[in-house]
Amino acid sequence: MKILLLFTAILFSNLMISATETQVMVRAKAKDAKFIGSSLGGAHIIVRNKLNQQILAEGNTAGSTGNTDLIMKTPKVRGNSITDAQTGGFVATVDIDEPTFVTIEVISPLNSRQAQAVVSTELWLIPGKNILGEGIILEIPGYIIDILKPRTHQYIALNTIKDKPFLFQANIVMMCGCVIEKGGVWNSDEIEVKGILKKDGKFVKNIDMSWVSTNLFEGNHIINTPGNYELTLYAYREKAGNTGVDKVNYVVFE
Repeated sequence: MKILLLFTAILFSNLMISATETQVMVRAKAKDAKFIGSSLGGAHIIVRNKLNQQILAEGNTAGSTGNTDLIMKTPKVRGNSITDAQTGGFVATVDIDEPTFVTIEVISPLNSRQAQAVVSTELWLIPGKNILGEGIILEIPGYIIDILKPRTHQYIALNTIKDKPFLFQANIVMMCGCVIEKGGVWNSDEIEVKGILKKDGKFVKNIDMSWVSTNLFEGNHIINTPGNYELTLYAYREKAGNTGVDKVNYVVFE
């Protein structure tokens, strides 16, 4: 019995020794923008063994959105990094004893479910061969759009709005939380923002939304009939091929 226990202990010890700690830096970068870090609640990272789907590591990115000039204005040259020591990321630490094919999945933005996207890639990890520095960067497309007015399932008396411009309002940011403003790095003049208005399931009108202040867009329409209304609001930048959508339902009653 003692010999069996000793053999088991030696075998377990050898297995532990053969497993090698390997680190991978994973970053989530917003399409046409910066990195997703602490200010937006981070992106969730999951590293899985491709063969059996075992989770080897998971956690959230943390840090800054990065250096705007370096990311958005400096020409990209091979070998030059677009990250610095403060740039948001997650260091996944895995224990492997042989080359392992993994899936790296990014879920972002973690705290904005209506804009959330899942992006993944696959690669080989080699025991003890770290992938750090700039690391693995996954791009997250889209815009985070929050319709502010009207509110979800808001009941509105027709006599309070009839024959008056009814205000539509939305907050829009890049997927990293970077601001949209007139003439800025993320120029509102280059982003088409429109609302598609429906009443009782039928198309009513396209609503032009205009930038009024940082991240804030507004539009209006005169509503003179009761019904169940739906507003689908989108943002689109042709140069980047970037899109985002939010939707709200509200009720106008007599």
